[in-house]
Amino acid sequence: MLDRPIEAPVQGEGSVRLVDVVERNNVAVSGVPGGQPIVFAHGFGCDQHMWTAVASAFIDRYRVVLFDHVGAGASDLQAYNSAKYSSLAGYAGDVVEIVQALDLTDVILVGHSVSAMIAALAVIEVPERFSRLVMVGPSARYLNDEGYVGGFEPEDIDGLLQTLESNYLGWSAQIAPAIVGNPDRPELGAQLTSSFVARIPVSRTSSHARLSRQTTAPTWPRSTSRR
Repeated sequence: MLDRPIEAPVQGEGSVRLVDVVERNNVAVSGVPGGQPIVFAHGFGCDQHMWTAVASAFIDRYRVVLFDHVGAGASDLQAYNSAKYSSLAGYAGDVVEIVQALDLTDVILVGHSVSAMIAALAVIEVPERFSRLVMVGPSARYLNDEGYVGGFEPEDIDGLLQTLESNYLGWSAQIAPAIVGNPDRPELGAQLTSSFVARIPVSRTSSHARLSRQTTAPTWPRSTSRR
């Protein structure tokens, strides 16, 4: 049960409006009231349901906070702003607002995949709110650069974006089981596939490809429907 809804100013397209942070990010709080908070941030193409099996192991000891990034799950799609969310800083700002809205301190912040770096940015912005940062499968940079190898070549990114544009459903069905692994539990791959296809990207253009090369991660796909 949430303590209270908190409103915060969010820049909309053409205007500034008040948006309930909890509603915007579909925040769910469970576990021990007054316990040490642990916040789980999901990765690209997912939503908070990806944490269900993990978070359930903590609810008897911690105050567990789950949420959907804007554009994912049951988040408020009207809050989506292409300028704000063209970089990870926009998503990190949302994490900070969630923590502030719930007045959380001594937070353990767990970020998976791209949210590992989103979480790092959030901790840098308000370090006094956090006590631990847990990164699951992080990548410091999604493009290889001089002196850095660990990302992709630009042509790989272009190829990925072209695949997403031409056959997003096929890509989802192929890549999700490979990401999850655990061939003995095919239901896990099916769950991730379902999560991917629930968020069909609105468009993928050459300008979007250029933007993705400049920022640390692609812009989040916007959900086609609220669940």
